Amino acid sequence: MPADTNPNGDIFGGWIISQMDLAGSTYAFHIAAGRVATVAITSMHFLKPVYIGDEVSCYCETDSVGNTSISIRIETWVRRRTMEGEEKVTEGLFTFVAIDDKGKPRPVVQTS
Repeated sequence: MPADTNPNGDIFGGWIISQMDLAGSTYAFHIAAGRVATVAITSMHFLKPVYIGDEVSCYCETDSVGNTSISIRIETWVRRRTMEGEEKVTEGLFTFVAIDDKGKPRPVVQTS
């Protein structure tokens, strides 16, 4: 939406990061079999701009699983309104920690 853009009409990077965080936390929730919290974004690369009207998709892949943490590589791709196919626009490494109902770290309980 226009409220999510800079004066040049490009979508704010913070909006993209929030979408990646939502995708990553949903993905991590299933790996951890419960609640997770974002603890780090180790790397983030903005490769191309995202424009109003682009269809945005985030894709997740497990990088590593520790005792209480899960690192996930997240890529964001767009389908432009004016062209066929998709383009990768961002990539980042996000780390989530499994937490209990009091917000304290807990062991990751992996289900197969």
